[in-house]
Amino acid sequence: MNENDSSHPLDRPAARLAAVAVMLAAVGALAVIHRDDLSAWLAGPGAVKDDPLARCISEHHATIDKGVTDGIFKSDQAALFKSRAEALCRATTPK
Repeated sequence: MNENDSSHPLDRPAARLAAVAVMLAAVGALAVIHRDDLSAWLAGPGAVKDDPLARCISEHHATIDKGVTDGIFKSDQAALFKSRAEALCRATTPK
């Protein structure tokens, strides 16, 4: 074929623009579908969702640690109390 021959219709600039438009529409649709997944990723590692279970456990652990520092109970008792507090939080915190 010579360079003067008519090119294939898919090699024209309009076809390439249409392909780019379809690609952008597909990427946009995927972004809308997965917006919940992407929002956590875009927020970065510093933004953590509020986890009621972790909050419950940390509150109980802080109370137990304060009891140890105040001399109310010993560290071996604290370990037992922490495991019981974790079980309590897992049982009472909604999922």
